[in-house]
Amino acid sequence: MLGRVTRAVPESRRIVFIYLAAGSVFATIAARGLTVPLYAHGLGASRFEVGALFSAATITAALLSLPSGVLIDRFGARTLLAVSLILTAGSQAATALTTTVAPLFLWQVIGGLAAGAQQAALFSAVTESVSRSRLGRAMGWLTLSMQVGFFLGPSLAGLALRWLDVRTDIAVTTVLLIFTIPGAILASSSRQQSDRKGLSLREPLRALIRQRAFFPITIGLISVTLTWGTIGAFLPVFGKEVLALPSSQIGYLLALQAVVNGASRIPAGRLVDRMRRRWPIVFVGALGWATVMVVLGHLTGFVMPALLLAIGTPFMAAAFVAIGVVFADLSAGSTRGVTMGAYGTVLFLGLSLGPLIFGPIVQGYGYAAGFTACAAASAVLVLVMAALESEPSRRRSRVPLPPPAPGT
Repeated sequence: MLGRVTRAVPESRRIVFIYLAAGSVFATIAARGLTVPLYAHGLGASRFEVGALFSAATITAALLSLPSGVLIDRFGARTLLAVSLILTAGSQAATALTTTVAPLFLWQVIGGLAAGAQQAALFSAVTESVSRSRLGRAMGWLTLSMQVGFFLGPSLAGLALRWLDVRTDIAVTTVLLIFTIPGAILASSSRQQSDRKGLSLREPLRALIRQRAFFPITIGLISVTLTWGTIGAFLPVFGKEVLALPSSQIGYLLALQAVVNGASRIPAGRLVDRMRRRWPIVFVGALGWATVMVVLGHLTGFVMPALLLAIGTPFMAAAFVAIGVVFADLSAGSTRGVTMGAYGTVLFLGLSLGPLIFGPIVQGYGYAAGFTACAAASAVLVLVMAALESEPSRRRSRVPLPPPAPGT
């Protein structure tokens, strides 16, 4: 019955519902990104514990993204997306009922498990629905939907904090998941490994790794996610302790960044579709966003940080669109679910490493020192990516020409 309903919906309308589901999922995640750090801080968590809570979710998402890709290839995106949404709702409710810091780590782990599955399922569903010539625009619209969620989540959660306490706000924002239901129902249930017995990971993963672009773009993705994850983990508490902003204005700051991020995705997608080589976009974007991070650590108030984020966020947005398209292109040499699972693994791993590695610097030496150290590490990684990308060109230029034929 469900299959007949899904087939009856036009493909163009189906992908719109998938975009809606993506926006709703990430609205819930973004609201949680504001409320959980503030809630943990109110319960007495240290700066490092706040960062570790963020990393608990992202590390779990990293570990589960690749297995999620295998499950997508075996059972379809629809099944995994539905299960992950149930887990998200459960972890939200459990977080709202928690009154000490320690159990929050468990609920963050469960939320991260769900996020890893959602990331792989949504990217796989969209990649399956469009032609390769339109992947840049499709990724732009998908990530725009996510950024709309990143805008609405903190905006609604921050606005609700005018009347609700943080704990109640966490419970209320769970309602956003209602809007994911149509997309979850209409997502593809195709099984790319339906002719195999059991779950296969080795062969598609080996085919993915053998592709020349895999390692450079993976390093570029880690470069961008280190800085993005560190800012995401500490910005709510940084806004309270250094920028001296009330909780509602911190939500507005996150929402403003999400608006700029989302507005940048469609032009970034068009740019990526027109570029024959995508790594220069990643290179410029990573360095631009690292510069933003260094400057941000030295600011106070609302206006200057907001202006800085508005100027710098398009760099990061373009880098992520380019990286997503490269991974989608790599799926030609592997199964789609495993490739998108690998993308999610690297993405969430980079997001988690930032707060874990640089959190002790933030704790001991302050936000400016921690942000600067993270930006420096990101710059080094993206330089390595550029070196790896340019090496094949240098090798080709050094290939000796054959000797001239006798008598010529």
